[in-house]
Amino acid sequence: MTPKIPLADWIDWIVAWMENYLGGFFDAISTVIENIVTFISWIFLLPHPLLFIAIIGILAFAIGRLPLMFFTVIGFLIIDNFGYWTHTMDTLGLVITSGLISILLGIPIGIWSAYSKTAHRIISPALDFMQTMPAFVYLLPAVTFFSLGVVPGVIASVIFAIPPTIRLTFLGIKQVSEELNEAADAFGSTSWQKLFKVELPLAMPTMMAGINQTIMLSLSMVVIASMIGAQGIGAEVYRAVTQLKIGQGFEAGLAVVVLAIVLDRFTQSLLKPRRKKVIAPGEKASRRRWIIPAALIIVIVCGGILQAILQQGGETSSKTSPENSVGSLFDYKIIGIDPGSGIMKSTAQAIQDYDLEGWTLIEGSSAAMTAAMDKAIREEQPIIITGWTPHWMFNKYDLKYLEDPLKSYGDAEEIHTVVRLGLAEDHPSAYEFLDRFQWSSDEMGEIMTAMQEGQAPDKAAAEWANAHKDRVDEWTKGIAPVNGDKLTLSYVAWDSEIASTHLLQYILEQKLGYKVNTLQVEAGPMWTGVASGDVDATAAAWLPLTHGDYWEKYSDKLEDLGPNMTGVRTGLVVPSYVDLDSIEDLKKSLE
Repeated sequence: MTPKIPLADWIDWIVAWMENYLGGFFDAISTVIENIVTFISWIFLLPHPLLFIAIIGILAFAIGRLPLMFFTVIGFLIIDNFGYWTHTMDTLGLVITSGLISILLGIPIGIWSAYSKTAHRIISPALDFMQTMPAFVYLLPAVTFFSLGVVPGVIASVIFAIPPTIRLTFLGIKQVSEELNEAADAFGSTSWQKLFKVELPLAMPTMMAGINQTIMLSLSMVVIASMIGAQGIGAEVYRAVTQLKIGQGFEAGLAVVVLAIVLDRFTQSLLKPRRKKVIAPGEKASRRRWIIPAALIIVIVCGGILQAILQQGGETSSKTSPENSVGSLFDYKIIGIDPGSGIMKSTAQAIQDYDLEGWTLIEGSSAAMTAAMDKAIREEQPIIITGWTPHWMFNKYDLKYLEDPLKSYGDAEEIHTVVRLGLAEDHPSAYEFLDRFQWSSDEMGEIMTAMQEGQAPDKAAAEWANAHKDRVDEWTKGIAPVNGDKLTLSYVAWDSEIASTHLLQYILEQKLGYKVNTLQVEAGPMWTGVASGDVDATAAAWLPLTHGDYWEKYSDKLEDLGPNMTGVRTGLVVPSYVDLDSIEDLKKSLE
């Protein structure tokens, strides 16, 4: 058998080298991008929503006349009515920042590619790679280099969205006819004069089409970027999906649609050639040129004065977090996982219970959380995460839970096996096995450790089953095998549930004769699938806390076979070198 090319190891080595030797460079980039996004979002949030809508409406009328103006004004009024104004402006700041970076980098690269065949041969395959690689792949390296938040979201968006600008800049310049280039040369034009006075003006419509596509692709990344802590309307969509709130998801999605259409129509309108009207010379033409700018100035000045008066009347004193608090070591951030999950709700409750004023719970994903933790531990930096056991990180790192005297996280949890109604009658052998299945966190930890060392989940589960035949026999003894009956299991993409589900799949197929299909989904679809009967079972139900909302919603539509693991724990976790013992310590002052 041909040895496997260690591509994953090479990539990991390259990432580690870049982080070690280019860390200062990445920190500088992170600071610049974060300040740009913050400034742009601040600009959009500075005026009152109605003032902003008036300004953007006037711009829409100037660019696209009445139809675009009506759609823009109505669309943004709907966004404000739904309560997503701040989130939409944060998203707009992210999109504009990533779009500007893509344009500033993409146009010169496109020009270079058009003038150099060697550059084009190198750049073209790189663009193919950037456009076809799944966008999720960019998230973890971005987190590793730039931590969680809006910065890795911008970086991932730029990588994903820049190719159209480069490609269409190259195409636009190449489409300029040779006759025009020869005419420019005949009149003695330099290369720069020919580029700026002949090629770029003629290529502009094609280039603007690329810019339009870049902006649209940047906007398409907002939901994905929310998985690594980028706030905005994408986080609201992601939260609604994980919590199965269809109506809320539609509202947040509609805000994305409005923003996308407005940005698309604005950029498309800039491409349309304008009809030049013959007007009388002199003062009349001058007045027409100044109507729209003057109207904008009047609206901004009057609206700003009105807003200042309203804000002055409604100002309230705001509390600030003390700079000498323990929280300053952590930048007052708790790194969390998927929005809407039980542990995130418990953490939000803990922030209230312990009066952690000024602290922010960063939403993201379990993968982004562990990536941020890995980086912090390698640099011996303080970090607080939402943690749970069983999890492979407790085997790899020296971690500890912060004590929870107020019981914000409740008592120890259990992982249950839940099945669809009627499974006992349809598949009695599978039902009996799933009912018997119960193991310990140490046993699960063996599979998770093997997975973290690079072993495929199915192979790690198979090796564990062969090494623990007595346990497998204990679960399957006396159960009659079947002949290829089909079974569907679902699970969430946590290492613990990947380990347990692949073990169940191996035993059901190799020992009991089933043909098992496994589905990796979010928590909401996992529970919905079992409750609707589309999925036969899941061994990934964390109760009574983490998945408590789903149990309350679907308890009468499925059957609980009881815990397959007990003593599960959730809470706030820190590296052992952090000198804290309790959540209450987060309020202490530094000595």
